[in-house]
Amino acid sequence: MEGGGEFRCWEELIPDALGLIFSHLPLQEILTVIPRVCKSWAIAVSGPYCWQEIDIEEWSLSCEQENLDRMLQMLITRSSGSVRKLCISGLQDDRISFIADHSRSLQTLRMPRSEISDSIVEQVAGKLSNLTFLDISHCGKIGPRAIEAFGKHCKSLVGLKRTMHPLEVAHKLCQDDEAHAIAATMPKLKHLELSYLHLTTGGALEILSNCHELEFLDVRGCWDVKLGDEFLKEKCAGLKILGPLIVDCCQMNYWDDCSEYSDSTDGSWYYWDELQHGVEDDDGESFDGSWVDERGLDELEVRFYEGFNDTVAAGFDWPPSP
Repeated sequence: MEGGGEFRCWEELIPDALGLIFSHLPLQEILTVIPRVCKSWAIAVSGPYCWQEIDIEEWSLSCEQENLDRMLQMLITRSSGSVRKLCISGLQDDRISFIADHSRSLQTLRMPRSEISDSIVEQVAGKLSNLTFLDISHCGKIGPRAIEAFGKHCKSLVGLKRTMHPLEVAHKLCQDDEAHAIAATMPKLKHLELSYLHLTTGGALEILSNCHELEFLDVRGCWDVKLGDEFLKEKCAGLKILGPLIVDCCQMNYWDDCSEYSDSTDGSWYYWDELQHGVEDDDGESFDGSWVDERGLDELEVRFYEGFNDTVAAGFDWPPSP
């Protein structure tokens, strides 16, 4: 007793309260340190309480596929279907099927650099109908069929990130078919990133004409997109459009903190409201996957643009404007 109050031990907290606290710790500590503290803490991290948001994207960039599959299966199983956000890189077709079968509450799915195909997306998209944000950046095996499937089944989708590296789309002549799929099936989009896709002005205008709730559009590196000032002023008041010119640095916090820097005369930002005024094996065995990235810095991958609530530097030796 102290000052009339009663001391209570942490291990007496209910599991969901412990889970909420533990969810703010690094993943490695949750899996390797917390279970060794006491029995109640081990129970908390083995249940769904810590796993409503699973972010293993950075870790998955450098791990073996076998370890990635084991980790994903263990964490998804622990979530007991309650996971609302999943961030992972390098998914294979069979893993996206597992996610869809066991994550019906999923709202945010970030799976850049994944090896998923159009056909598997068409099979599983109906099980992911609660998605509101989707990141399929650098997924070279999917195209308009997958985008259309997501759009048809995920009616609440408000955010889509589909950015590519210039080398990943060098063999494509035009990707207006992806723009058409977006325009035809995702009318509620508010945030859309399409950096370095081979879009034309027609593809961009189709999106703008059908996605009336759009608040932010990133078309950096889409060199064939030419949006006239008069059209934007008349049709897109309040819409932020980034690109097609490349800005030197962009710090993103959803769409409110976008850089407005441009060294061009006509600007790479179009935001008319301002211009007019002057301007996110559970079998008891311990996991033995490596947590240490032993690769040198020269092998690390630098991502160009991250979307929701991320701070990212852009302009790392990308091709200049033609």
